Amino acid sequence: MKLLNHSLLALAVTSLISGCSSFQHRNQMSSFNQAYSSGDYQVALESVSFESAEGEEVDSEGHLLELLHQGELYRLTGQYSEAAEAFDLAEEGMKYLDTEGVVEEAAEGFMAIMVNDSERDYEALMSEAVLVNTYKGLAFLAAGNNEYARVEFHRANDRTRRAVEYFQKEIAEQQAALEEEAKDEESSASMVSNSLDNEALHAAIADNYGETSGWSVFPEFIVPASTYLHGIYFLANATTSGDFENAATSLKRVSEMNAGSDVLKADARLADELASGSESLTGLGPQVWVVYENGLGPVLEESRFDIPLLLFHGNQQAPAYFGIALPKYTERSAVPGSLGVAVGSGEVVRTEQIADMGTVIRTEMKERFPGVLARAVASAVIKAVMQNEASEQFGLVGQLGAAALTIATTQADLRGWQAMPDHWQAARLDRPESGSLTLLDHQGGVLGTVDIPERPFTLVYVKRPTALSPATVITMDLRGESEATIARFPESTEATQVSSIQ
Repeated sequence: MKLLNHSLLALAVTSLISGCSSFQHRNQMSSFNQAYSSGDYQVALESVSFESAEGEEVDSEGHLLELLHQGELYRLTGQYSEAAEAFDLAEEGMKYLDTEGVVEEAAEGFMAIMVNDSERDYEALMSEAVLVNTYKGLAFLAAGNNEYARVEFHRANDRTRRAVEYFQKEIAEQQAALEEEAKDEESSASMVSNSLDNEALHAAIADNYGETSGWSVFPEFIVPASTYLHGIYFLANATTSGDFENAATSLKRVSEMNAGSDVLKADARLADELASGSESLTGLGPQVWVVYENGLGPVLEESRFDIPLLLFHGNQQAPAYFGIALPKYTERSAVPGSLGVAVGSGEVVRTEQIADMGTVIRTEMKERFPGVLARAVASAVIKAVMQNEASEQFGLVGQLGAAALTIATTQADLRGWQAMPDHWQAARLDRPESGSLTLLDHQGGVLGTVDIPERPFTLVYVKRPTALSPATVITMDLRGESEATIARFPESTEATQVSSIQ
């Protein structure tokens, strides 16, 4: 009875913590999204700020989500050194993607099982980690620090390469731990293992949550926009045949993931020609890439339903239905259409979609879902056992009290980096002789004019979360030899029409 009392007390205390932290996160993200969606990045930054005691190191794991949001907001406001610093701290907070102490992992695992996954420090997706290195590379490039930009684009590519191995190791370690603890046939771990092997449980998941096998995913893990930027960066900065080959490999891989994209095909072909020597940089002429980060990326919502658990009653194992809560991604909005790029001749080049964030996240979530499900089932089993024991020892009052605590603590972890886009678009064109190009919205309205300096390779990076927010336009030297310019278009709320351009 003493053990049960302690367990119920722990569950009651942690349910209060869970409720408070969930409310704080929802409130913080509501404030962030309201400001971010309207383009008020200063207010958005204030909503994700936190205080650290003077002389104290930043708790990068505990504040990982805030640091991710801060880093991108700093980048979008031209504060590149602050962006790099925030992303550096965020990367420190993601060290578990490489290794984590067993004791720390076990302690966090206990909290997740007793309450829910949101009681663990936030664990970033591998795709978020890849984007951290990509955004950091863009921040260094904008600051004219080509040496550090090169390092970050390399890191983004290396993370992508190692991701599959990481997912396989993560699943294998979880399975091995569960099998070891399940050797005691009447242990909670045994009940979890048996429940996970139960066909009725998987039927309930398929009916209420959906089959992961039906998700639209990539054949292998990739963040196409990061791999694309890696490719064009090394194409522009190639000093050896190996650099050209790296660029060609990345651009070819992205093109294979989106076989219908003419932009990706053309860039992959160009990289192949430069790598083989059939095309030269001197004969190519100055090139301009326009990359358009559009819309609001997917967010998590909660899916709650009952599943059959195989529990021991005395010496008998019998099914009982208890609730679980699983996270499920839902799409948000994008700015309609594409971006027009008008040059002095009156010609308009339109960006085309090269990748979407939803497919990236579904690909990763499909790999990680067995672990998410195992923790949710383990949490349900432990709470179900405690509820039964409370009923036996304290009668109806104990049963109702334990049931109330179980309902209060059955929550999915809905945290995530909400500054990611819905999708990316891209276009490539020769540098206009006029030295400037005009960006147009999907209706032909003028967003603004961008000056393109006379240099071999220019990247015009555009980000627009919603149609209500301005487009942030960062014009960079792809060789990092000079600092970027930054603008927000349209400068007024009324976009004028270009009568000469259809």
